[in-house]
Amino acid sequence: MAESRQRNRLPENLVIGAIILIVLYSLAGFLVLPWWLKRALPDQLAQHMSWQADIAEISSNPFALSVEALNLSAHDSDNQKVVGFERLYINLNFFELIRGIVGFEAIELDEPFIRVDLLDDYSVNFVRDFQAASARDEGLADESTEPEEGQSPPLLYFQQLNINGGELLFRDFTKPEMAEFRIMPLDLTLSDLATWQRDDRNSDYHLQAAKGDHSVEWQGNLSITPLYSSGSLAISGVDHKTIGHFLAPYLPYGLLGGKVSVASDYELQAGDTLQLTTTNGRVLVENLAVAPNRQAEQARLSAVSIAINDIGFDLRAREARVGQITLAQPDVALARNNRGEIDWIASLAEFSKESEAGNEGKAPESGEPAPAETQQPFRWSLAGIDVSEGRVLWQDQQPGSPAELVIEPLSLSIGSVNSAMEDQVPYELQAALGSGGTLSAKGQLTPQPFTLEAAISGSGILLAVFEPYLQESANLAIAGGTLGLDGNLDLDGQQEPLTGTFSGTAEVSGLNLQLPDSKERLVSWQTLRLAPIEYNVHPARLEIGTVTLAEPAINLVRNPDNIHNVEQISLASATADAAEPAPEEPADEPGLIFRIGQLVIEQGALDYTDRTLNPAFTTSIDRLNGTVSGLSNVSPQQGKVALKGRIGNSASIDFDGTIGTLGAEETNSLTLVMKNLSLPALSPYLGRYLGYSIDSGKLELDLDYEITGSQIKASNRVIMDRLGLGQSIASKDAVNAPVKLGLALLRDSDGVIDVNVPVSGDLSSPDFRVGQVVMRTFVNLLAKAATSPFSMLGSIAELAGLSGEELGQVSFEPGTSRLVQGEAEKLAALGKALLDRPNLLLNVRGGVSPETDGLALLRDEMEASQGGELTEQAWEEAREAYLAGERSLAPETLSNLANTRGTALMEILRDTHGVPGKQLFLLEPSRDATVSEDGQVIVGFTLDTR
Repeated sequence: MAESRQRNRLPENLVIGAIILIVLYSLAGFLVLPWWLKRALPDQLAQHMSWQADIAEISSNPFALSVEALNLSAHDSDNQKVVGFERLYINLNFFELIRGIVGFEAIELDEPFIRVDLLDDYSVNFVRDFQAASARDEGLADESTEPEEGQSPPLLYFQQLNINGGELLFRDFTKPEMAEFRIMPLDLTLSDLATWQRDDRNSDYHLQAAKGDHSVEWQGNLSITPLYSSGSLAISGVDHKTIGHFLAPYLPYGLLGGKVSVASDYELQAGDTLQLTTTNGRVLVENLAVAPNRQAEQARLSAVSIAINDIGFDLRAREARVGQITLAQPDVALARNNRGEIDWIASLAEFSKESEAGNEGKAPESGEPAPAETQQPFRWSLAGIDVSEGRVLWQDQQPGSPAELVIEPLSLSIGSVNSAMEDQVPYELQAALGSGGTLSAKGQLTPQPFTLEAAISGSGILLAVFEPYLQESANLAIAGGTLGLDGNLDLDGQQEPLTGTFSGTAEVSGLNLQLPDSKERLVSWQTLRLAPIEYNVHPARLEIGTVTLAEPAINLVRNPDNIHNVEQISLASATADAAEPAPEEPADEPGLIFRIGQLVIEQGALDYTDRTLNPAFTTSIDRLNGTVSGLSNVSPQQGKVALKGRIGNSASIDFDGTIGTLGAEETNSLTLVMKNLSLPALSPYLGRYLGYSIDSGKLELDLDYEITGSQIKASNRVIMDRLGLGQSIASKDAVNAPVKLGLALLRDSDGVIDVNVPVSGDLSSPDFRVGQVVMRTFVNLLAKAATSPFSMLGSIAELAGLSGEELGQVSFEPGTSRLVQGEAEKLAALGKALLDRPNLLLNVRGGVSPETDGLALLRDEMEASQGGELTEQAWEEAREAYLAGERSLAPETLSNLANTRGTALMEILRDTHGVPGKQLFLLEPSRDATVSEDGQVIVGFTLDTR
């Protein structure tokens, strides 16, 4: 009976025990555990992190296996909040615990806060606080053990993990000024995550975060064992300040604007090797603005958008793929200062120097890199680049005058290219210059080995924009002109040196060059066309089929300071540099070979003004047409010149000849024939030397030149028809001689002056000028004619076997009017000269020698009075008395003889040789005639002109 009662109490005791256990479990779960956690958690944070933590409330439900904590806030030693949350809820799964798995049915974290500080030594505040707390408690035994290698992670399972409204505060103290980045809200959803391998299931996750207008979205699936994850990551709207803060140590430029968005799909797997692949990657940069240095406040590089699509990466295959890169409305400005430094490159160079200086003294990183041969080469590919509505601004302060060049709009497309660099890359460029004109290039490029094919075309390119660069070597201003070109360029760098060719055409239209300080045209033409052009890079060779120059015009002016305007083209600095010996080219380096098949000149013109004269001298050449063919610097070469034109609106000019190899010591034979030039047009120039204006006449030239190297040998035939002088002109350069007489002597019977002026000299001598030498020679010839007039009759005298000076005098027998034998021929030659020169006047002055003629007349008189018998003694006495003045002739005897001689000469010239009387003038007799060595009395003539 007693045993039966004990048996009946056992269930009751079991129930009571269970109730007691439940009560104790409830008390521990509902009361003890929250109390203990509320005390232990702050203590642990204080012990291990030196943080002061405060938690408002902790509650737990032992039956639901859940714990909830509210309003945790932890502060570091600086009393700044480090971590915190509004609510943490953890709910364990009972059935997973039975299976030996720590399973979390739900974890909810509401409005968590965490502050991460990157300190100036690049450590993190969490590590700093932990190390500081560990150093304080270093005497305590550290019971933590390192996990054994190969040990499996604990079995954990998270059915649902939610983080709602989180906030991450990141502060960067590595820069001189602290930067702060606040990411909020931060939301995370994670479901069905296990730490052991499950072949059929993966966890899903979704992360969203934002910083102002920035946002991050990360979603996909995740496996811990083995480590595997796939999904997508998108970061959008990251502004330039955020990017600039992190890129500042690696970027020499200043980011002033822009937003970046990045998105990609990915797959990550960790096994024996780490595998990472990304696909469908996209990068978008909007409203980019970059300054050329960190101090600049104005952007000089901008773009509305830069889009990079279809980005892919495979870590195992070591391969990267980039799709099309699209740049919309890029705008870049480049500037070169007066030292030749380009702003973007100068900033990069300075940044490199600073980086090198900062790395000095740093120990090299430990660890040995993997040998290069164990890794396959990294491969990459780019689908192409497309630039639209671009703009390039080039500002150059290095030339004497600042230059500015604008290219707008600019479009560029480049085809696919890869790391092998062996495939042909197509490209196309279209550009317009802001100043006017378009330029295009289309073809293909092979990077390695380098080859280039380009079809180049340009039209209407305004040359004035390049004026500052022209003025670096020439004192010229471009008042007008456009450039056009069309051709194909082929370059080949497969072998050294680079080879290639250009074939095409070029044309410069409407060119107008002036001196910078003048508004007068200097050189101009309507069109200059070169077609075809064949240029070879190596060896350098230029061949042009035909150069057509339409309506070229040159305005040549000699200024009052005696300097021609073309002399002002040369810069003083260029002249000084030219004085220095140029560096010699290597002997095995061939020079440029060039050939021009034909130069065609159409309707050329040249205006010449000499302002050193008063009045100024002006003339012009127009209607210049013709060809120059066969120009080359390669022997043997025989070029030809054939040009025709007009001078002074009436005269014709023909220029012909042959040209040898240019740059060689070969002879160039050139002839110039000019006809019917009105001499009054040359009056200002000729009057300066003649002392008279030119009233009438025509000029013809027949010039024959031979030029060998710098040596010239020329024959200048000058023909002046009916040259008439006008009023006298006061000129210090006028010849000091009777000009009219000289001209009369040079004229023939038709009133034509025909003289040949030979010239020779060295063209390289600065003191030698062909035109000046010819003019001086002609003036000297004229002066000689005026001062030694009979010498100019030399050609006629030579026909009579006489000299020119002999025509100026005749000899008489003493005491008579009979000519000495042979003197009649002189009068015949003189008569012919007078007949050939109607304007020439002959002055005849009869003359006697009182001694020679007086003695002859005295002897005749004594012989007549003595019947022809005169003793020598009587003659000697009479002779001595005459010479002593003791005896004389009749006063009229000598005068009559002088008159008779003059009259006789007049009659011979007039009656015998037909000289018109109006050319003959009898002057007063002379009583001081000279006597020749053989005792003949000489009577001289003088010449004059009307």
